[in-house]
Amino acid sequence: MSNKIDPVKLEQAQYEFKVCVPIFIALGDTTRQKICLDLAAAGTEGINVADLSGKTILSRPAISHHLKALKDCGIVEPIKKGTQIFYRLRLKDSLVPMKKLIDTVEEILSEEDSAEEP
Repeated sequence: MSNKIDPVKLEQAQYEFKVCVPIFIALGDTTRQKICLDLAAAGTEGINVADLSGKTILSRPAISHHLKALKDCGIVEPIKKGTQIFYRLRLKDSLVPMKKLIDTVEEILSEEDSAEEP
């Protein structure tokens, strides 16, 4: 038995990797990972930039920069409450591309070509 990768599945996986690049970049930064954990601890009510900066040694502009990167890839969602903006995690929809990628890679790994080599 020989293992062959279905070219269609391989192309699909390559596309899904490209779609996930912004998420990988955003989550590859340890500061952003910490911010995500702080947002998770804040729950569905979220947390504002001032409170987030109080949990780190980063300035408010630095926190805002990291939040923008997380927001741009869909991991964080801003919520306006009066004159303030609170941020919370929005993982349900934002991780769908990563789940698709994992499923595709698992399919590739589990497929076996039953054709015998000549």
